[in-house]
Amino acid sequence: MTKAISIALIVGGIVLLYFGGQAFNSVSSDVSRFFTGSPSNKAIVLIVAGVVATLAGLTGVALSGRRR
Repeated sequence: MTKAISIALIVGGIVLLYFGGQAFNSVSSDVSRFFTGSPSNKAIVLIVAGVVATLAGLTGVALSGRRR
């Protein structure tokens, strides 16, 4: 069961990273970068959440293999 959750976290993290990359390259993020020097908050949140979810999933898969 935990292995399935870990794999779901990896897949969800990759999806969040994809959408974060799309938001990072969007027009609104370009406008935000022009005025503030940093990308939009949505892009940052999606990328950080994607990294955290992917790392949590990879850790779960690695630890589930050791428990046997």
